[in-house]
Amino acid sequence: MTDTALPTAEPAATMGLQRAEAVGELRDFYRLLKPRVMSLVVFTAIAGMLVAPGSLHPVLAGVAILCIAVCAGSAGAINMYLDRDIDAAMHRTCGRPIPAGRVAPAEALAFGVTLGLFAVMVMGLAVNWVAAGLLAGTNLFYVLVYSLWLKRRTPQNIVIGGAAGAVPPLVGWAAVTGGVSPEPLVLFGLIFLWTPPHFWALALFTDSEYARAGVPMLPVVKGRAATKRQMLIYTLLLLPLAPAPYVLGTAGLTYGVVASLAGILFVIAAVRVLGDDAPKQPAARRMFGFSILYLFLIFTMLIADGAARAII
Repeated sequence: MTDTALPTAEPAATMGLQRAEAVGELRDFYRLLKPRVMSLVVFTAIAGMLVAPGSLHPVLAGVAILCIAVCAGSAGAINMYLDRDIDAAMHRTCGRPIPAGRVAPAEALAFGVTLGLFAVMVMGLAVNWVAAGLLAGTNLFYVLVYSLWLKRRTPQNIVIGGAAGAVPPLVGWAAVTGGVSPEPLVLFGLIFLWTPPHFWALALFTDSEYARAGVPMLPVVKGRAATKRQMLIYTLLLLPLAPAPYVLGTAGLTYGVVASLAGILFVIAAVRVLGDDAPKQPAARRMFGFSILYLFLIFTMLIADGAARAII
């Protein structure tokens, strides 16, 4: 009985191992897409679609969202390819698929480029070429200008590179309208001004890792005090801009009130960071967490407002 069971047990165990390896490989390729960043991109793009005048067929809207998600994932994969040396030097990122040796750099690059080309072509053919052009331009800017050039050369890398992350609402708007107008530029400005205090809050309590990796983040180059002053300036600039969709008529009064209150809390968080001299920067850690909640709340209100208007 034992002798006859062994030949069947070994192939079964081998098949189980192969299946586990295949699942692990798929999981690593999924991680290359930076799913958290991808979900934020999709979220803000949906807001742009819902506040835009007019409508888009549900199937085409689904295609547009899929293309935006795939293109964002493409940028994430190419970014991981370009930043593989930086990721290997930082504790926060050393477990990513490329520095951990689970995905070959060339495979990650080919994966990212293929996804990007596919997403842009489908967006252009199925939806419109203005949205496809914005999608392609966003990826090229993020990869070539931010990842390949700015990130390693200037402490203002996040400021300029943040423009790439601010474009998705424009893509969503263009998918519906076929063009761009002043209203979605406000949404672009919201994300653009939000990006520096968000990432600098993170950099304040991980500055030693950035220094070790040779990335000239603002706290590494200019120091923590200068970074905190810059963070406060950006939150103050963001304060009057956040309620602007209400002023322009693209969102309702409830949105305007919530955006104003959230903006005040964001400024208060920046003031607390300014006065925090603790080595581990607990105020910066709290501000980093709140910054995510802030953007989520702003765009959730925009989506809810746009959905309500569409139903009415």
